[in-house]
Amino acid sequence: LAFVIFVAVIFGFYYFDFAKYFSLDYLKENQLKISLYYREHQFSTLVFFVVIYILAATFSLPGAASVLTLSAGAFFGLWIGTLLSSFASTIGATLAFLSSRYFFREIVQNRVSAQKFAEIDQQIVEQGWFYLFSLRIASIFPFFLINLLLGLTKMRVFTFFWVSQVSMLPGTIVYVNAGQQISKIKSLEDFFSLKLLACFILFAIFPWIAKKLSQIVQRRKIYEPYLKNKPKSFDYNVVVIGAGSAGLVSAYLASMLKAKVALIEKDKMGGDCLNTGCVPSKALLKSAKVANYCKRAEDYGLEKQELLINFSKISQKVHSIISKIEPHDSIERYQKLGVTCFQGEAEILSPWEVKIGTKILSTKNIIIASGASPFVPVIPVTPIVPKIDSLQKTKKVLTSKNLWELKELPEKLLIVGGGPVGCEMAQAFSRLGSKVSLIDKKQALLAKEDSECSAIIAKKFETERIKLFLNTEIKSLAENRAVLINSQEKKEFEIDFDYILFATGRKANTEKLGLEKLGIRITSNGTIETNKYLETKYPNIYACGDVTGPYQLTHASAEQARCCVSNALFGNFKNSVVDYSAMPWATYTDPEVATVGLTQKKAEEQKIDYELNIYHINELDRAILESEQEGIVRVLSKPKSGQILGASIVGQHASDLILEFSLAIKHKLNLNQILETIRPYPSMSEANRYLAGSWKKKQTPNKLFFWLQRYHQLVRTPKDFLLTQLNLFKS
Repeated sequence: LAFVIFVAVIFGFYYFDFAKYFSLDYLKENQLKISLYYREHQFSTLVFFVVIYILAATFSLPGAASVLTLSAGAFFGLWIGTLLSSFASTIGATLAFLSSRYFFREIVQNRVSAQKFAEIDQQIVEQGWFYLFSLRIASIFPFFLINLLLGLTKMRVFTFFWVSQVSMLPGTIVYVNAGQQISKIKSLEDFFSLKLLACFILFAIFPWIAKKLSQIVQRRKIYEPYLKNKPKSFDYNVVVIGAGSAGLVSAYLASMLKAKVALIEKDKMGGDCLNTGCVPSKALLKSAKVANYCKRAEDYGLEKQELLINFSKISQKVHSIISKIEPHDSIERYQKLGVTCFQGEAEILSPWEVKIGTKILSTKNIIIASGASPFVPVIPVTPIVPKIDSLQKTKKVLTSKNLWELKELPEKLLIVGGGPVGCEMAQAFSRLGSKVSLIDKKQALLAKEDSECSAIIAKKFETERIKLFLNTEIKSLAENRAVLINSQEKKEFEIDFDYILFATGRKANTEKLGLEKLGIRITSNGTIETNKYLETKYPNIYACGDVTGPYQLTHASAEQARCCVSNALFGNFKNSVVDYSAMPWATYTDPEVATVGLTQKKAEEQKIDYELNIYHINELDRAILESEQEGIVRVLSKPKSGQILGASIVGQHASDLILEFSLAIKHKLNLNQILETIRPYPSMSEANRYLAGSWKKKQTPNKLFFWLQRYHQLVRTPKDFLLTQLNLFKS
């Protein structure tokens, strides 16, 4: 109703030609008449003026506010005219601001990504007064547009009111003062000269200049202890510490952009991903998957044969794959790209100096990409022999770092941690012949995933005879035995093992870098604290990858590296930020689990409205013909519009299938566009289209199908149809 009234007022204003009453000519023609009326009815004239002004500003009637401000000077004088115009314009602007928030915020919010909207809101909450003041003073943008746009944000009403009041005052005084000479004015441009406009613009940009100067002063204060020894010239544009995923991408991109780059690595080039993480683990998983196919030969119409597993050969195969990929990350390759590589430990001496051995490198920017190491919790150890005072000194304790040194297959393997690494290794070693037990203190595997997804993996593990102990922690350890305690039932029990693998997360490598001396802050979870531009305390020292988080993923590290290089080399022109809204992640169990965007759990925690759409992969032709029917596709979408908020997939090639939804979130596509995309048959990607089809069906009203049925009946047998309808009408 309010919106109808709003539109009706604007329509009526033009249709009934009320605009003529808000023109300079009308004002000049009736100046004497209005002045005489004001002398006789002062109070009612003032009230009428204020009401009309508020309505004109609220409904954003073009030109009306300017003419009314002039008339305030012509009839009421400078002081009264300024007082009335100032408050009336501010009240009207605030009502327009509230109207925009009431009518349009939700509509716009549905069309803009949640993360982008949240970023804008955060900026407005923090510095909205500053932007509003500058926009009002400059008088470049129409005020009604400013009112409507800021109404879409979370700016406080009181802030909007007082800033508008103060910032519009200089312009109001100029107009009111000019209005006192209204008979001499032929048009608005007569008194609002370019010179005056330039003054307003300079007044508007003054806060921006002040802000920039403040940043320079703050930056100088941060760097002050090191300014005396700041190099006058630099050896490098960028020094990168760490040659893992983040470090290699940083060095590669910076060198491609023709910057002079130094890369420092204290261990092996390629970091954990190549040597102890992604590459060896996925190679082992493939061997285990092939072994499982052999065991399932009868599912594919083949005779079952005895399978001989030689773990030593599998280990050799894993290391040979590492060797094949190694040249991609080698010193030789990066030196050919123009990167100067150093082997050894790096220490940051100042914001512009990095020490490597006895050599000191001077650099314009530093990128810390030192990665992370496996975290092993402190657990009480029960000595079996007096000399064994810590189980962690024996080779029975494994992490993702030393796991690949195994030469024999563990008969009994105990895995601590039900996250991606724990689940992947549990399935791999179980399929290769180990008796695997997996414990986790949480109540479900893969705690980041929705419960329905993790339940599918738990069920799969049980069919493969992997023993799961959830809600369970280790109370104490001996050389080949662990005492476990269930946190729900409070029961203690023992379990034997040959080896114990800790897959309990990773700790950022921040030691021996000199961060404490520099005062670079470390967060409560041990990572380096950075802002959204991945800057540390010092704007020229950046951190990316596992050492800063929030995702400890190879592809996340690469994206952060891109951001760091962009800001380091071109931050004076444009700052880059990482968009985490479309960041996918995958667990390479069988079936795979992949997720992007919001999970149902997160959506409920953040109180975001959503529709849940589900498709079961056991109905898919490709899954049936390959005997790989375990899995599900779950997609969260905005109600009605179908814009995708998040997706979770469990199934074969889930890590590939998730890409479509990652693309959809990034580019704000909806399920209707997923439905319209043609796929080859038979393929796993059809699962995404079938899910979109089920969503479309839910959006289509049942009455439409009723009338379609009647239409087709009319087309087939028009005479019979009309007779039937006539008889129905008669009865």
